Amino acid sequence: MKKTTTWIKFAIAFQLVKATLHSLSFFNEPLPANESESQLIQLMTTLHFNFGAGFTPTMQDLMNSFSISFSLLLIFGGALNWFLLLKNADPHLFKGVILMQVLIYGLCLVAMYILTFLIPVICIALIFIALLITYFTMPTYSTEKILINNIK
Repeated sequence: MKKTTTWIKFAIAFQLVKATLHSLSFFNEPLPANESESQLIQLMTTLHFNFGAGFTPTMQDLMNSFSISFSLLLIFGGALNWFLLLKNADPHLFKGVILMQVLIYGLCLVAMYILTFLIPVICIALIFIALLITYFTMPTYSTEKILINNIK
């Protein structure tokens, strides 16, 4: 179990560090390197789409909402793992939660690989690998339940 808790702690740390790093983008403005980038930034921040019912976001607003959602997903995953670890959750439950995260972060890794650049790919890959190792090293039984069944 020691090996498992080490890897889940790595996964938690990677999730929370990635959420923090990702959130840093909200505190700086992109600086254009040339005239084309300047025009692109200007269009992304000023051109409004009319989605009806009073919703008129810019492309930058949409990008920010996706970015915030991604940071919240990372925080939720890290907080959930931390909570389950602190509460000594049932191994069947914990392993099921880890499997769901392996699938979600695996799909996220594929999307990041196709659509982004090296830094986000590495960050998500570290989370995915730590969760995958956690899943395969986590026991599938509860020692308490085995002891109770043997007593009966």
